[in-house]
Amino acid sequence: MIRPGPRNLITDVAGLRVGNARDDRIKTGVTVLVGDRPFTAAVHVMGGAPGTRETDLLAPDKTVQEADALVLSGGSAFGLDAASGVADALRAQGRGFPVGDQTVPIVPGAILFDLINGGDKDWPENPYKRLGHEALASALHGFALGSEGAGTGALIADLKGGLGSASAVWNGYTVGALVAVNALGRVTVGDRPSFWAAPFEMEGEFGGVGPATSFDPTEVPPVKGGDSRNTTIAIVATDAVLTQAQATRMAVAAHDGMARAIWPSHTPMDGDLVFAAATGARTLADAVATPMMLGHMAALCLARAIARGVHAATPAPGDVQPTWAGRHGA
Repeated sequence: MIRPGPRNLITDVAGLRVGNARDDRIKTGVTVLVGDRPFTAAVHVMGGAPGTRETDLLAPDKTVQEADALVLSGGSAFGLDAASGVADALRAQGRGFPVGDQTVPIVPGAILFDLINGGDKDWPENPYKRLGHEALASALHGFALGSEGAGTGALIADLKGGLGSASAVWNGYTVGALVAVNALGRVTVGDRPSFWAAPFEMEGEFGGVGPATSFDPTEVPPVKGGDSRNTTIAIVATDAVLTQAQATRMAVAAHDGMARAIWPSHTPMDGDLVFAAATGARTLADAVATPMMLGHMAALCLARAIARGVHAATPAPGDVQPTWAGRHGA
């Protein structure tokens, strides 16, 4: 039986913490996942417009197999600087990959586009290094969802997006997902309150509205040409012992959860990406069946986390899209 973890957050995976920082004037923010120790890390990209840092390093054939932290950020290409703030702070803590008498923190990151969401983007200098530093400093086991961190300024086709998370426990293994939802597509079925992820909801975690009874499979949101710059960026994590190749397969499987929760997903205008993290606390009971089940759980968690992020979004001055709660009176 699969059930949510005690927090229903990615931090139900022991040894992981999450920190958020946001700037409400700019309508943007940064989210950091950090481990008590380095963790095996991998990545898989399905979207057509990704923005990333250090993702080549996460291929199974590369020298470095572990990361110190993973960063999700708003700000498009400017947001890649958030990982620099995280790396600076980790280096000051003495954390990183040893090279001679130096340590180099391994901090891969990914960004989403939130530059035309109603916020004031006329900053005198790039704010994302500062936000990355602030996010790492705030890292805890409990954290808020919705209009927080990298989800602060996120938008989807017809609503505000947001930061979501969910977890699942099965046979002693824990899997969690963390996501900043900023998709070109819809997370709900047309203009109804039902989420595409409703069949996978656990314990009423995103309103308990239930699935739509019918829908038009040909209906997709209109594309706004030059204004369409999106991306859903996510992390899935487990406490299992995984090689980097196995973690990569978990990231691949997790994309199924994105496709279940966003209609359509993985478009040419989205930079959809999933990182995977494995802390290595629990050995695999079966070398084939257990990783397969972990991938299934990652997809399940990611679908739920996407709905939770949009469901939890809150309104703010200058918004260009309504929240799910505002539109549906919840």
